[in-house]
Amino acid sequence: MGEELGENNKMTFLKLSPFAKEPPFSHGQAPRTAVLYCNLGTPDTATTTDVRRFLREFLSDPRVIEIPRLLWLAILHGIILRIRPAKSAAKYASVWLPEGSPLKVWTEKQALLLQGWLAQRGHNVKVRYAMRYGSTSIAQQLDALKAEGTTRVLILPAYPQYSATSTASLFDAVYAWAGQVRNLPELRFVNHYHDDAGYIAALAASVQRYWQANGRPDQLVMSFHGVPERTLHLGDPYHCECFKTARLLAEQLGLAKDQFKITFQSRLGRAKWLQPYTEPSLIAMGKAGVKRVDVVCPAFTSDCLETLEEINMEGRAAFLMAGGKEFHYIPCLNADPAWITALCEITEQHFAGWPTKAAPDAGKLAASRAAALALGARQ
Repeated sequence: MGEELGENNKMTFLKLSPFAKEPPFSHGQAPRTAVLYCNLGTPDTATTTDVRRFLREFLSDPRVIEIPRLLWLAILHGIILRIRPAKSAAKYASVWLPEGSPLKVWTEKQALLLQGWLAQRGHNVKVRYAMRYGSTSIAQQLDALKAEGTTRVLILPAYPQYSATSTASLFDAVYAWAGQVRNLPELRFVNHYHDDAGYIAALAASVQRYWQANGRPDQLVMSFHGVPERTLHLGDPYHCECFKTARLLAEQLGLAKDQFKITFQSRLGRAKWLQPYTEPSLIAMGKAGVKRVDVVCPAFTSDCLETLEEINMEGRAAFLMAGGKEFHYIPCLNADPAWITALCEITEQHFAGWPTKAAPDAGKLAASRAAALALGARQ
């Protein structure tokens, strides 16, 4: 009777624990290192229902919208989520691939290629991809890595430039997961790589290849994702990092200051965002007699709604209607080998000190397990 009560008390205590149950552990199992490659996220399908679900999560993030919480939630649920999902769903449908969302397709390919590149360099690591919003969540993937015995995780954002609205939000999700875990893996975070030589070289090579095949423009527009201007004044480095990326890319391409223009896209609401804005800039160029513009989006490492629809469809139409003659969109890095090589090298830099190259020694692992059991270990 006493043993039964003791077991019941134990089960009650376990249920009351604020931490998730740990996966099975075997003494002597090999420590494992992993990379979690994280992107923004995407709806599961291009339907109004799935787009609404995605937008609800994305736009509810206080990192993304920094206005008084109750006011914003009233606007979000009372207006935006009633109107915007259907319009956004139509836009998603216009760029949807047979395999699914372009962002998901490219992010998954990048993770697979990164694992292959790292393996070729002798790294015995696992690479998974995760999304900040929507399916294949950060928590879900971290749970899976822990279940596989992962003891070290490098969090690698798909965002080259740091912003609290993207990078920090991603880290928030990792910290939220960590707050519910008893036995945490060692964690490292890559904040940014906006000025990484390999990343810049991959961007420049992609633009040069496009120009070799299609000729050169009168103007190269470098369009970055926008954020509210107030974030710059509050200390967010995103604006400065975008400009540094643009300057380094222009130098690699040998462009004079009057041959390229830096702009910001994807505004939301009526607040002032980082300027100049992309579409009004394209319209102004068309009206001014600029015959051809090429647009590249250095802040996006995977083609997605913002590049394929907002730039290559809406931006194209705006420029041509304003009098421009030729509009060219230069695709994102996607699965470009030079980009995957750069991503591999960025990963290696942040692996420093971690034993990622040594394959587990079966004999040593068995001896370690036997020693632990001999000392009274339970498993």
